[in-house]
Amino acid sequence: MAGRSETKSRIESVRETRKITNAMYLIASTKLRKARNDLERTRPYFEALRTEIKRIFRTVTDVESPYFYPPDKDVELEGAYGCLVITADKGLAGAYNMNALKKVQRLLGEHPDTKLFVVGEYGRRYFEQHKIPIERLFLYTAQNPTLDRAREISSILLERYDAGELKKIFIVYTDLENGLSTRARSARLLPFHRTHFEPPEKEKKVELHFDFEPSATAVLHGIVHSYLTGFIYSALIDSFCSEQQARMTAMDAANRNAEELLTDLTIQYNRERQAAITQEITEVTAGAKAQRKKRRKEVLSS
Repeated sequence: MAGRSETKSRIESVRETRKITNAMYLIASTKLRKARNDLERTRPYFEALRTEIKRIFRTVTDVESPYFYPPDKDVELEGAYGCLVITADKGLAGAYNMNALKKVQRLLGEHPDTKLFVVGEYGRRYFEQHKIPIERLFLYTAQNPTLDRAREISSILLERYDAGELKKIFIVYTDLENGLSTRARSARLLPFHRTHFEPPEKEKKVELHFDFEPSATAVLHGIVHSYLTGFIYSALIDSFCSEQQARMTAMDAANRNAEELLTDLTIQYNRERQAAITQEITEVTAGAKAQRKKRRKEVLSS
């Protein structure tokens, strides 16, 4: 009886857990749909800024900017690096957080003086547990990325970069490559390579005149600020989408495991119940047989 009671208790416990994981799956799917819509709305803005930078380089070939490597050069910059790390506020999302943190560990191994700027409670706890100093922690939640927050992060990073405190700035986030797969990425935010903004050959042949006020360099710097904000905002939303996708995958796997466990426990419970019924029948039969023997003896003795 104790075995049956314990098995029944486990079945109820698994059922309650399955309700939680199923609810988390539904919540993640809803958040994912909304975040995907936000991501699609940011892409045109991001591409428009990229097009404008291309136009400047296509029109003014000798423009100089501290935000870009010199033409045809990729010099090694001496000094501290910065890294913006985007993680989630909680776990239960498979390897989503750890894949990003592995990228950060690899960067720290190559450049130990890298200063970390962390978004997400999970990243904060991880670095504190491993005694890794954090340069700046953004306390707002990673669950609600907004353009204002991206603009705040961008201004802080640009301020450090303009002051010469950071020679390179990287960003580690998770990219939602398609509807089913995600990949942790490490990309350099600053300085940019001019080759990333080179227009296609057919655009190079188009000869158009543009006037830049007050100068091409000033216009380029203004666009770079907005472009960096757009890149960070896109990375925040992309990471949030990837988190929800990873959580859906983890919760779906948990639901399937719960179904399998419930099937096994139900079979076990039915076997224990059948064994108990069989034992009861055996005991009743044995008791009835004993009573018949007793009555027979009484009849013979009389």
